[in-house]
Amino acid sequence: MKRTTTALLLALFLPAAWSQGAPLIDKGDASFLKQAAEQGHAETESSRLALQRAETREVKAFAQQMVDDHTRAGRELAKLAAAKGVQLPGEPSTMQQAKIKLLGRIEGPNFDTQYADDYGVKAHESTVMLFEKAEADAKDADVKAWATKMLPILRQHLHHAYELKRQTAPKP
Repeated sequence: MKRTTTALLLALFLPAAWSQGAPLIDKGDASFLKQAAEQGHAETESSRLALQRAETREVKAFAQQMVDDHTRAGRELAKLAAAKGVQLPGEPSTMQQAKIKLLGRIEGPNFDTQYADDYGVKAHESTVMLFEKAEADAKDADVKAWATKMLPILRQHLHHAYELKRQTAPKP
């Protein structure tokens, strides 16, 4: 009798929880997907700004690659999140938005230097660490596989960002 009651309660309330947006995966995995989305949005928005404001062709080329790669990754992430019942944020975090706004106030070569440092190096260092943690700790096999798939691309971005930072550093 107790098992029948439990089964009945599960049958009644689990679909309601799913329809109300409860993720179908571990809370930590859902958090990773949301953070990955915010970081991807921040990369894309800052890179679109760089396409408008950067002075060097190297920065513009890097920014275009970031827009292309992070847009493509964002589409993959959206499909994965939808399959797992996770609603993703549609924009960078509030703090990331404020940093992008500050970046937009910088002009000339200082813009290129700041973009390379903040959205090339620092953002990719943070993102690589986030994805490495997901690769090691994710409980959902699909989430873990996506993190593993994206890491080589993110590491390549970071390598290019280090080079871009060197190129844009103020000359003594």
